[in-house]
Amino acid sequence: MAKVPFVTLEKLKEIDKTYPTPYHLYDEKGIRENARRLYDAFSWNKGFKEYFAVKATPTPKILQILKEEGCGVDCSSYTELLMSEKLGFSGDDIMFSSNDTPREDFELARKLDAQINLDDFTHIDYLNEICGIPETICLRFNPGGVFKLSTDIMDNPGDAKYGLTKDQIIEAYKKLKSLGAKRFGIHSFLASNTVTNDYYPKLARILFELVVEIKEKCDVEINFVNLSGGIGVAYKPDQEQNDIYEISKGVKKAYEEILTPNGIDVAIYTESGRYMLAPYGHLVTKAIHEKHIYKEYIGVDACAANLMRPAIYGAYHHITVMGKENLPCDHKYDVTGSLCENNDKFAVDRMLPKIDKGDFLVIHDTGAHGFSMGYNYNGKLRSAELLLKENGDVEMIRRAETPKDYFATFDFTHLFDDVE
Repeated sequence: MAKVPFVTLEKLKEIDKTYPTPYHLYDEKGIRENARRLYDAFSWNKGFKEYFAVKATPTPKILQILKEEGCGVDCSSYTELLMSEKLGFSGDDIMFSSNDTPREDFELARKLDAQINLDDFTHIDYLNEICGIPETICLRFNPGGVFKLSTDIMDNPGDAKYGLTKDQIIEAYKKLKSLGAKRFGIHSFLASNTVTNDYYPKLARILFELVVEIKEKCDVEINFVNLSGGIGVAYKPDQEQNDIYEISKGVKKAYEEILTPNGIDVAIYTESGRYMLAPYGHLVTKAIHEKHIYKEYIGVDACAANLMRPAIYGAYHHITVMGKENLPCDHKYDVTGSLCENNDKFAVDRMLPKIDKGDFLVIHDTGAHGFSMGYNYNGKLRSAELLLKENGDVEMIRRAETPKDYFATFDFTHLFDDVE
């Protein structure tokens, strides 16, 4: 079983005439169609809105595409807020969810009239002292303990640094109301990259039940419930992809069983990053070396600086050797980059067709947490980002870094004035 790239070998050869590998390539058609599916699935909820997690793919052109499809942005830092402002996001189009938040971040969020999601009880006084409590405010809930679906442990919220306890959150809503807040939200994130249709419905039940309790104990009406992210993608070809319609159906069932009988009407928000973008990005690289020692190695011109997930998580990303899709996978390779770190491997003991120098390799599902996690270790420079447009054209949406970029922040830049 194999994944099918959204780009052909012929197109990659055409792109290669203008843009050298490695680069991240995004599929505009796929991105737009996926956003429309999400909104269609949740169309039963009149206030539904997706706030794309900027940290997943902080690229202006991508954010513009999602803005055109009705999405807002989920920001977690000053720079993400600033980028969003420059792209025309403001007010209710921005959800600001951060932790250990610096003063200047809160100040900019208030200036933009963003919806602020507080991560800690002490942040209420901190925000109030800095710039006052806004009329709309949200709180992040951490139920503690272990989060399970059926008998499977999905994650351990009790070990997470995020959010307020139930007792804290009850007191926090009372306090925020006394400080002038009028519109309230609740938010929680309990598991990452879940490949199951049950995660959102289970999380929704937890939050909906809490919404009822808050109404009874605080005399506070929750206006929106933010399910955050956590919907994953099938990185492995034998995994079954999430069905957003089934997920939405489960959330609706919880809504009708818990909220509707209590006369409560809320908007549903999501903050997907991976689900919105990962499958619609490829890291395109070329085989440049082969090595035959105790194992068989294929060296490519990309490295962990372009895609960290395999190096730091041991994460699986499917690889297609372009033009050899129908050949038998009868060679076992480690596919490596050139960093001076032994974990700089995109694949370990991966069965692939025979790879020759010059072959194009497509590394799948890099549209989220791919380019954005890049870094400059070993003096490596970040690659370009390209957009495969709906009409088949290719547009450079971020140029590749140059040595001049790398040297630009030094305090003795005159030594590098002649560097291109």
